[in-house]
Amino acid sequence: MPPPGLAPEEEPRALEPGTFPRPSGTPAAPTRIKPLDVKATHQPACRSGERVFADDISGTHQSAATGRSFSVARGLWRGLCGLGLLLAATPALSAATPIRFRDATEAGGIRFIHTDGGSGRRHIVETVTCGLGLIDYDGDGHLDIFFLNGGPLPGGPKPDRPPTNALYRNNRDGTFTDVTARSGVGIPGYAMGCAVADYDNDGDEDIFITNYGAHRLLRNNGDGTFTDVTDQAGLAKASFGPTCCGAGCAFLDYDRDGQVDLFVGNYLEFDVAKAQPCLHASVPVYCSPRTYPMVANRLYRNHGDGTFRDASDSSGIGRYKGYAMGLVCSDFDGDGWTDIYVGNDVMENFLFRNKRDGTFEEIGLVSGVAVDQYGEPQGTMGSNAGDYDGDGRFDIIVTDYQNQVNTLYRNLGTQHGSLQFQDVTVETGAGTGSRPLVTWGCGFVDFDNDGVRELFAAAGHLQDTVEQYDGSTTYKQRSLLLAQRNGRFVDITAESGGALLRLESSRGAVFGDLNNDGKTDIVLLNARARPTVMINETATQNHWVRLKLVGTKSNRSAVGAVARLTAGGRTQVDEVRAGRGYQSAEDLRLHFGLGTNSVVDRLEVSWPSGGTNTWTNLVADRILRLTEGEARPSP
Repeated sequence: MPPPGLAPEEEPRALEPGTFPRPSGTPAAPTRIKPLDVKATHQPACRSGERVFADDISGTHQSAATGRSFSVARGLWRGLCGLGLLLAATPALSAATPIRFRDATEAGGIRFIHTDGGSGRRHIVETVTCGLGLIDYDGDGHLDIFFLNGGPLPGGPKPDRPPTNALYRNNRDGTFTDVTARSGVGIPGYAMGCAVADYDNDGDEDIFITNYGAHRLLRNNGDGTFTDVTDQAGLAKASFGPTCCGAGCAFLDYDRDGQVDLFVGNYLEFDVAKAQPCLHASVPVYCSPRTYPMVANRLYRNHGDGTFRDASDSSGIGRYKGYAMGLVCSDFDGDGWTDIYVGNDVMENFLFRNKRDGTFEEIGLVSGVAVDQYGEPQGTMGSNAGDYDGDGRFDIIVTDYQNQVNTLYRNLGTQHGSLQFQDVTVETGAGTGSRPLVTWGCGFVDFDNDGVRELFAAAGHLQDTVEQYDGSTTYKQRSLLLAQRNGRFVDITAESGGALLRLESSRGAVFGDLNNDGKTDIVLLNARARPTVMINETATQNHWVRLKLVGTKSNRSAVGAVARLTAGGRTQVDEVRAGRGYQSAEDLRLHFGLGTNSVVDRLEVSWPSGGTNTWTNLVADRILRLTEGEARPSP
């Protein structure tokens, strides 16, 4: 989060860019969040062909969540003696099909405008609203769009018509129709994030929404309408009250009983009545999250009868307080049980390993994903998972604040009995272009169907006054698109051009095939503005397949199912996830680019129930519906 302003009781003073003041009452100097800079790694001079390690300096930190002290060794490999030698050893970039997007917002009939309720008082909740979702709410096989929205805050102006979330139905002709009123989703509130899945296994996709205030569960009635069933479902206390600022959320089947459970991320506790302004270089700014109390996340177990039980304490999740933002649930250790990664703002991130007995163990630090390779916590905004390098394991990407860079954690698998990740940001170039940006929604997506995933990050500053005190950045920013070429990520945003160059202060980003043409599109939620709908018009002859998985013994949405696809001797893997990125819900269908291969040689799906289905010789360039236990796919 922010080069934050000052706690109210502090005297106004200028802060250096990239610094955070300590919590109020702490008489120490601001703590600098180190930018990722290979020049600052304390490396000895290197000789060509050598691996050189940084000085083995240990830093002592205190966990903001647990109060435990821990040491982080900084003797980490900085990557082939720094970036210079790595670039010198890299061959020239190969030619690739230009990735192109068309801005279809206006032509598509999208009239939604986001509001954060801002009145100039700069309440921190204004900066983090909000994500968005993709949902096939009417079951017609075409993705509809669910836009989240903020609302008026106490002390601010009250509009004649309160803003609400909005649902746009896909007309299947490139346009969308606003069905908010008739669907019943237009409940006033102050939304933060959402997750989509069929929680009651009735065949219809439902929506959970985190808010500043009360969270909401909307049940899909199967007739184009939704009903708020929060209280009946036992989720009234998923928010701890009117001062609760929610964050990312996700459906997952953590106990593999065939019912999707619910993880609810909470950001912080914010009381408007007690809020006071902060300054940065005498300029009004949003205060640091450290000004406010951190809070615990919640885990709810689905009983299978339409109700949930709070399992936060019994599972161990409730022991840890933080500043949750984006999160993602995935089987990181490959044992068939879903784990939970929580990106925290301005403190160490959490990785909750599923112990297969209804409890979780927090292993973020020991696994290498709590902090960056320098032992520093990050201003984590979004978190997502995917297999970027094709080794069959799910890696983690997190987006960060200005003067930090987006961080890529490569999954090394289980080593000596412990799951391990490596920060490979420098070696891979995954942080390229992100230092001056504040980045949010993100994902590994194969936009050109060549079988290699690109890396996308939405961008936009949260300090609307940043240009008054910092000439190195802007409030509105362009998003970032990186492609893998010759083993490294390179910035292709400018060469892709078009809709990608639009300047906004974006938050949530979701990826899905809006027109079912086999190419993945993007929808961005932009703060204080209309969203951006980007239709993928990349001119490629590469083949593809998209999988709609349906559980029978497993949960109906197949959340947690893992698909392994082999075509032309190359194997790819992906997983159904319901809630990820920056507090958003992506397409539940799985997309695989196949390159020049027109046939899927083998497809294996491991279901959350523990069962496995295998299909062979599947024709490409189509959407396949695969039902657990059935021998034949259906179109």
